[in-house]
Amino acid sequence: MLYWFVDATRGWLDEHGLYRMLRVLDQTEFRAFAAAFLAFLTVLLGGKPVIRKLTALKIGDAGSTDAEALRAHAANKANTPTMGGILICGAILIATLLLADIRQTHVQLAIAVLLWLSVLGGFDDWLKLTAQRRGTGRQGLLAWEKLVFQLGIGFVVGFFAYKAGDDPQNPTDLAHVLNLPFQRTFEPGGQGIAEGLYYLSPVVFIAISTLMVAGMSNAVNITDGMDGLAAGISTSVSFALMILAFIAGSDGFSQYLLVPHIAFVNELSVVAAAMAGACLGFLWWNGSPALVFMGDTGSLALGGLIAYIAIAIRQEIVTLLVCTPFLIEIGSVVLQVGYFRATGGKRIFRCAPYHHHLHLGGWNESQVVTRFWIVAILLGLVGIASLKLR
Repeated sequence: MLYWFVDATRGWLDEHGLYRMLRVLDQTEFRAFAAAFLAFLTVLLGGKPVIRKLTALKIGDAGSTDAEALRAHAANKANTPTMGGILICGAILIATLLLADIRQTHVQLAIAVLLWLSVLGGFDDWLKLTAQRRGTGRQGLLAWEKLVFQLGIGFVVGFFAYKAGDDPQNPTDLAHVLNLPFQRTFEPGGQGIAEGLYYLSPVVFIAISTLMVAGMSNAVNITDGMDGLAAGISTSVSFALMILAFIAGSDGFSQYLLVPHIAFVNELSVVAAAMAGACLGFLWWNGSPALVFMGDTGSLALGGLIAYIAIAIRQEIVTLLVCTPFLIEIGSVVLQVGYFRATGGKRIFRCAPYHHHLHLGGWNESQVVTRFWIVAILLGLVGIASLKLR
């Protein structure tokens, strides 16, 4: 809204000599870093009152688990307030509304994903965490119920993201291209769009969007099992997405690096930066020993937003590489459950998701979390560097 206001009143501001003080807002990279700082500050300042309110409402973790080996570990976290994702999602929303160009369809879709999945996660958290206080009623949403809403928002944003990049006057529109590793989108030296590119049909584009939003949303949710784990990895992933979005939205940088250029998606770098700042600020309260957990309210929204930005900037494969820790976590659960059912009770891992396997193998919680962070940062650097290998 702030950027929209400045843009709408540019003439008046210039006449009164005020525009020169606000000219910096025309630079997307400045607004991105400003959004990161604003989101960080919002979470930092809002942390204490929100935690105090959640504690007063007794919205705390029950400290229970189905895994016998983890019960002592879970008991130590009993009564720690959860639903802290309100802080993360609120900070992202405030920074995005103030500093991104909310007239752009890509930004509007990002806000839709954020609100849809945070409300879904919040409703699930509320049902689970107030069940004992209420005495009766639902113990959270069923898995298939959550999946329906996750698939639903994936379908919706896939449809509108495809329409946003649909230009009937431009049959080589890069907003629908399948961006494969090491494949050049442009010929070097400004020789135009490369031959042999694959363009996705609406059905395939929407299918990829639907599966990726739902899958990544669940992946981050499953990873959120140790103090600072999901928030720290999400911070690294978000900073990588900020850079990728800026490159995709810049005609010069995208052609230099030979990757797809999609008009106006550089505004998503502001959203990604806000996400990074919010997650970084949340670590202030969520670092071990955590004072608050993000819960489904934060984890579902973070995963869905990561997936949506990757789809909009046509960098799904690089994003999946950067998100490898999340994929390992959800993959370990799928393998464990499938193998357990197929073999009548045998296990591949000591416990799933994988961070618990490492914990039961002798790593303490801080070691697991810190090493996951290190891997996430390295993968972020590798993902960005891979753009040059065309």
